[in-house]
Amino acid sequence: MEKVLIAMSGGVDSSVAAYLMQQAGCKCAGATMQLWETTQTEDAKNVAQRLGMDFFVFDYTSDFSREVVDKFIACYEAGGTPNPCVDCNRCLKFGALLDKALSLGYDKIATGHYADIQKDPETGRLLLYRATDDNKDQTYFLASLTQTQLAHIAFPLGALSKEAVRQIAQQQGFLNANKKDSQDICFIPDGDYLAFMKQYTGKNYPAGDFLDLKGNVIGTHSGAVGYTIGQRKGLGLAMGEPVYVCAKDMENNTVTVGCNDDLFRTTLRANNWNFIPFPTLTEPIRVTAKIRYRHIEQPATVYPEENGFARVVFDTPQRAITTGQAVVLYEGNMVVGGGTITEVL
Repeated sequence: MEKVLIAMSGGVDSSVAAYLMQQAGCKCAGATMQLWETTQTEDAKNVAQRLGMDFFVFDYTSDFSREVVDKFIACYEAGGTPNPCVDCNRCLKFGALLDKALSLGYDKIATGHYADIQKDPETGRLLLYRATDDNKDQTYFLASLTQTQLAHIAFPLGALSKEAVRQIAQQQGFLNANKKDSQDICFIPDGDYLAFMKQYTGKNYPAGDFLDLKGNVIGTHSGAVGYTIGQRKGLGLAMGEPVYVCAKDMENNTVTVGCNDDLFRTTLRANNWNFIPFPTLTEPIRVTAKIRYRHIEQPATVYPEENGFARVVFDTPQRAITTGQAVVLYEGNMVVGGGTITEVL
């Protein structure tokens, strides 16, 4: 009998994942990762008890601060826009928790992510595929998974819709069957990341100049870290027409704005690549690529470069490509790989 540790967040998805793994004949236990002082364990514990499973709480607060929060702040301070969920999956859920599960004698961990793992019959490599429910597919956040990790992971919700998941939870009497999905960064529930950064670091990020595309000073901003590429709201500029953040110069603490058409670019460079169907990129390939979670992937060509970098060239210009975000590549419904955007060309 396969032993599986279920990563349980307290939400409906991971609860149903636990039930489905149990129904599949696995010997299961639940585990919640204590990541931040606001982490709640009661709902997950309740479901685990209802299913008759052992339940653990593992403290990863220091790991989370180092691997997720510190990187989050460093990315903003360098002028990028980070994606903490990608770092959390890579370093914590499918890093530290998976290592913990294996050390305790479990064969796999299972999560409530909407994705699917299949084996390539020709190469034997494990492949990552999109979930059946396009609206819930979470492969964008999972593109860093390695062959070793994929061999010890189960995604039991891959073929289900969100409605079906809630129906199962209701049938099983789970108290979180109708619990809303979390849309916020878990350690910044109010969404005010600038206030969080000030409190966490003790720094005061100074005001600076808003510039137009010609370099003229047109106003004063409240700290360049507080803006992201493509942002329109909250600029406080009366320009007679909508303007958007087009660039940031962190060294000079300036924020450049322009019109929407000025946000479109065709080319980006990225590093920290992980490729899934093959070990490394050795020649240009055709893919579709997405530059943020809700971006609809677009046709592009990926070119390998030196020192672990690759260049992604879109067939048509894309709006607000942003450093710090993940770029994820697809071939149909299969994930080819992903990296971190370092430069927009």
